[in-house]
Amino acid sequence: MTSSDSALPGRTQQSPLASQRDTATQGTGGRRSGGPMFPLSYKEGLCQWWSAVTPAAAEATVLSFLPFHHPIPAVSTTNPHTESTASPPEADPYGPRECTSTLVQLSGKNRALNEFSITRTAEPTAKNHMVLIHGYGAGLAFFYRNFDALSRVPGWKLWSLDLLGYGRSSRPSFTIHAKDPEGKINEAEDWFIDALEEWRKERGIEKFTLLGHSLGGYLSFRYSAKYPERVNKLIMASPVGIPEDPFAVKQALPEENEEIAFQGHDETASRSNPNLSGTLNVPPNGIQSSSAPVSPGGSINSLPDERDALATQKPAANTTEAPPRRPYPKWLVYLWEANVSPFSLVRWSGPFGPRLVSGWTSRRFKQLPEDESQALHNYAYSLFRQRGSGEYALAYILAPGAFARRPLIWRVQDLASKVGPGGIPSVWMYGDQDWMDVAGGFAAEEKIRNTPVSMKDGKPEGSYVGGEEWRGDKEGFGGEAKVLIVQNAGHHLYLDGHEEFNRMIVKEMKDVEARETALSGSQV
Repeated sequence: MTSSDSALPGRTQQSPLASQRDTATQGTGGRRSGGPMFPLSYKEGLCQWWSAVTPAAAEATVLSFLPFHHPIPAVSTTNPHTESTASPPEADPYGPRECTSTLVQLSGKNRALNEFSITRTAEPTAKNHMVLIHGYGAGLAFFYRNFDALSRVPGWKLWSLDLLGYGRSSRPSFTIHAKDPEGKINEAEDWFIDALEEWRKERGIEKFTLLGHSLGGYLSFRYSAKYPERVNKLIMASPVGIPEDPFAVKQALPEENEEIAFQGHDETASRSNPNLSGTLNVPPNGIQSSSAPVSPGGSINSLPDERDALATQKPAANTTEAPPRRPYPKWLVYLWEANVSPFSLVRWSGPFGPRLVSGWTSRRFKQLPEDESQALHNYAYSLFRQRGSGEYALAYILAPGAFARRPLIWRVQDLASKVGPGGIPSVWMYGDQDWMDVAGGFAAEEKIRNTPVSMKDGKPEGSYVGGEEWRGDKEGFGGEAKVLIVQNAGHHLYLDGHEEFNRMIVKEMKDVEARETALSGSQV
């Protein structure tokens, strides 16, 4: 793709890939004719199902809203696609910049990560790196409103990845071999975390700033705890799994003969019950919360969000302190115990799948312009209908209602106390209309700030003291953490309030630079 434009296209100017939108959205416009719950009509849903837009084409359509040139998505590990953001490259007022779409091959069979990156080509090799990780069921193109602003910062290279088993990354079979509860959780988390670490080694990145949304935020924390020397700052946007719920951490494991196997259009292996036994090691100082998000009842309208788990749990026989839980239909409990993902329902529904997905997309993206909302709907459906893979890890990591089986609040202090001098600064971000309760973020902030850091000559040994913004009234003797609220935004705050979100992230990038300057000065 080339263009004769002498300047970078404006935000409202049609990008080089905009012509793809007509093809990708043909037959699905005006999808509100189907009703308020499922706006897509039966006819429109059938048309979308029959046309079967590929994930690559759907991703390209979403990225066509970028205000600059970019390559078509790569579909091979041996043929990356690269293009300058403007023609000539010097016409980019924030560049020159270069976009690359790549499928990065990892070790083992059927393991590759979909990657989109933006490089500032007129500068030396980037000193700093920002890595964006999406949430449950999503893909890297969901960050299309953030790529431009974050790639304008000099000295930084921007990366966005599809998690293994999600988006356009490869979808290997997901299986758990461990028998004990701790082992199962570790194996499910490491399935994603170790793939990210292998990607880092493949790219030769020494250290980076990690930003994860929702489930991606949870996994970003776990990565930072396992590989602390690789993260210079952790940013979590509406992260799932912070507070402790007694039901989630003490779920009884059914007998082996009660396991249920399901086989769908793309399933090749039975899925055992992921629920955990009461032997999970619960720390005595765990913080419980009754204000975290609770499942609204397993509505298919909310299928991609972590809060919409498909069942509830009964307390163990000897449990008396747990609060009562809202009862759920037996069929929902049955599906959850069989580890049937909500995307399996989309796949099994065939021509009704697009209409089911429209129940979620019409509400999640209703604040966006119609063409962007439609493109995200098509993109989401193209991903949901793909072979099941990473989605099956969710039931091992989270219990119904988005409560983690191993809550982050148990280990947030590790960001300050067990990752070297000063620890890893962490940012906990929420939308002011977020269904994910900000109380979890404030609890994490408080616990981190109360965790002593290494001291030297009576002062924190960290590379940079961020002051009251980071340590509150702890006078610089605790870990560094803060909560940020994006106004007029919900769970997808990076989309809903993208301008404020981008400003906040750019400020955090500048803070990383300030810390590095302070560290280099202290070592002179």
